[in-house]
Amino acid sequence: MAYLDTPVTLSGLQLKNKIVMPPMCQYSVDAEDGIPNEWHYVHYVSRAVGGTGLIIMEMTDVEPDGRITNRDLGLWSDEQIPAFARIIDEVHKYGSKIGIQIAHAGRKAEDAVHPVGASDFTASADEGLNKPRALTTSEVQEMVVKFREAVRRAVAAGVDVIELHGAHGYLIHQFHSPAINNRSDEYGKDLSRFGVEVIQAARSVMPEGMPLIMRISAVEYMDGGYGLEHSLEIAKAYKAAGVDIFHVSSGGEAPPGKTKPGNHPAYQVPFARAYREALNVPVIAVGKLDDAHVAEATLANGDADLVAVGRAMLDDPYWSLHAAKTIARKVEPPVQYERGIYVR
Repeated sequence: MAYLDTPVTLSGLQLKNKIVMPPMCQYSVDAEDGIPNEWHYVHYVSRAVGGTGLIIMEMTDVEPDGRITNRDLGLWSDEQIPAFARIIDEVHKYGSKIGIQIAHAGRKAEDAVHPVGASDFTASADEGLNKPRALTTSEVQEMVVKFREAVRRAVAAGVDVIELHGAHGYLIHQFHSPAINNRSDEYGKDLSRFGVEVIQAARSVMPEGMPLIMRISAVEYMDGGYGLEHSLEIAKAYKAAGVDIFHVSSGGEAPPGKTKPGNHPAYQVPFARAYREALNVPVIAVGKLDDAHVAEATLANGDADLVAVGRAMLDDPYWSLHAAKTIARKVEPPVQYERGIYVR
């Protein structure tokens, strides 16, 4: 039995295999209008042709100043919906499911003249960026509405799933990090509150039964950063608010201090397993799972329900077909490619 290539249904989402292409910014919106172009069309559709079960489109921002750079995707206007829908419709033709990661970069918005965040926190990695200011309480509430409207547009474009970005030092992460969030209002007293309100707002415009994924950093690496127990408590609140699946990553909030991330295959997998066991929810493991045997072992050992393969899919759009060929000794490529890939 090959786990990688086995169909699965998680939280109502039916996938032809357990392989995920995680969000990876392409920084390729030449017009700087947030609208995906031909690069994005080819990029995502080719991974569907390549056999990926679930594709999550890159970080797509809720307002122009929420982008990491001005060449990122956005869903702050209904005018942006058709270009996303074109990609989603074509991906579906090849049997893949697709979602969009909805986000705001917060203080990490490199091209924003006046970046905002949970606080005015900066890290050494922010050198050269404009100093952020803390959102006012009313602006935080307005930001929740912006997330809701971006999710509504993603749903209108035809996605199968929504992912919220609560990792890597971006805005939701900034709120639930005690080392970054020094607010004195209700969003500082309850570090999960902003994320919970965003989740609830997203749920209010999502069809019943559509899964909601939260990408989360299980631990922070900066000195004074939070550990696994803190993120699990935050995740419990997120689960209660409506998250179905956790996409478990780590770090990204600031340069590492005494605690440094691993640099070996599957170094984040133990965090995924901890989430799966503590929360009793499906999880996506990510982080140096490029080797098909390592990805297969992650699933076979019960560490995760899905595996996300990022950089390897940048190298090989057909990673999923090649992994199935390696592990299952069989593969069903598009008929046009059978002469090159087909194995019984």
